Amino acid sequence: QVQLVESGGGLVQAGGSLRLSCAASGRTFSSYLMAWFRQPPGKEREFVAAISWSSGTRYYADSVKGRFTVSKDNAKNTVYLQMISLKPEDTAVYYCAASKGTTTNPSYYNNWGQGTQVTVSS
Repeated sequence: QVQLVESGGGLVQAGGSLRLSCAASGRTFSSYLMAWFRQPPGKEREFVAAISWSSGTRYYADSVKGRFTVSKDNAKNTVYLQMISLKPEDTAVYYCAASKGTTTNPSYYNNWGQGTQVTVSS
């Protein structure tokens, strides 16, 4: 059974930084796309960033390009989301997800973490 556990969320001032972690277990993820999504209050879940476990290819939403960096540590089976220059509009619950496909559509992801809250104050 796939298990994804996020950590690292918190409260930060605008302009600050946070690093989220997603510890993955339960299977081999070499053929998976590991993604970060977020759900702002009262809004739908949206794609943030993703990384191919096998190739390391990275994908980003336009809204976070240049500010967020997705990375992985194969030895630790962990994916990270480094966030800098945070803005109040980045406030959301952030989720880690895994998919065998290459889509950024959350409907096609079957494996999700429990989420971690990120709050950016102005």
